[in-house]
Amino acid sequence: MLRTPHGAVETPTFMPVGTKGTVKGLTPGDLSATGAGVVLGNTYHLYLRPGSDVVREAGGLHRFSGWGGPMLTDSGGYQVFSLAKRRRISESGVEFASVYDGSSHMFTPELTTRVQEDLGADVAMVLDECPPADAPREYHVESLARTARWAERCLEAHSRGDQALFGIVQGGLHPDLREESLRLTTALGFPGYAVGGLSVGESREEMLHMLSLVAPRLPAEKPRYFMGIGDPVGILQVVALGVDMFDCVLPTRLARHGMALTRDGRLNLKNARFRRDFGSLDPECSCEACTDFSRAYLSHLVRENELLAHRLVTLHNVTFAGDLCRGAREAIRGGRYAAWMEGWVARYEGRVAGR
Repeated sequence: MLRTPHGAVETPTFMPVGTKGTVKGLTPGDLSATGAGVVLGNTYHLYLRPGSDVVREAGGLHRFSGWGGPMLTDSGGYQVFSLAKRRRISESGVEFASVYDGSSHMFTPELTTRVQEDLGADVAMVLDECPPADAPREYHVESLARTARWAERCLEAHSRGDQALFGIVQGGLHPDLREESLRLTTALGFPGYAVGGLSVGESREEMLHMLSLVAPRLPAEKPRYFMGIGDPVGILQVVALGVDMFDCVLPTRLARHGMALTRDGRLNLKNARFRRDFGSLDPECSCEACTDFSRAYLSHLVRENELLAHRLVTLHNVTFAGDLCRGAREAIRGGRYAAWMEGWVARYEGRVAGR
């Protein structure tokens, strides 16, 4: 259970990504209907546009966006990875060239902490560096030590008693470096911890191996957050390793490309076979897309690139992720998670007899 000033959230939980203060295509009411517990905002983008000062003056990101549930903001650490060609790292922080107008901005641990306090999220993240999986070991050594020092500075700068600041464990694919980062980060006593630096180019097997070494050693009484996983099988795999929270743009990005997630696998609604399929998108789903419209109609909207297609398929995919987590929670409470997961994955991957 994750307890926040804007409500308690049952875990494990999938957190939809609202990079710029909105989950693309969905209203706050839509998000509530999906059962979403926590919504993410992006510090880098919201700092640049509309500006964290504007959000603060509006009363914080909850009031500004209209979302009344719990929110988490990242620190801009992922942009250190994804915008590598537009940034320069030093001990002070990260100097970025804005993706909007090329202007220069220095993101320090102190600045990102202040910005997240202005945004008013329930959970904030320390500034960290997320090196690519194939970075040299020597670079990982240097990076994780700097990330630990930045974490201390974030903690010192953090002043909001109603906001939880989470630490982040790095170390790449090196077990001894993960051990070192785990030691340095947990020693600071954060109220929650994230595992970063995975899902950045390594194989699924490597990712799960590293997570299996780290997650069980994080404090059991505090939330464990895996940064960046959203495919259904991957979600269930990290839950099996003790992860409570996870986020990814995958469900919403797939929706914008006409891909729907169902219990029987992904459906590409652009395919001709759906043109005269008048059945429900997913008969086991209670979202608006599944109860009010047919696959044929949704396929038509997708092929015509209608805005309604983006909204409805996004609504479905986010609902699907929420339902998946709800099923996982029920299985965990019933002490049958391993068997439930095996059956669920077999059906999703088409390994069920008769399919």
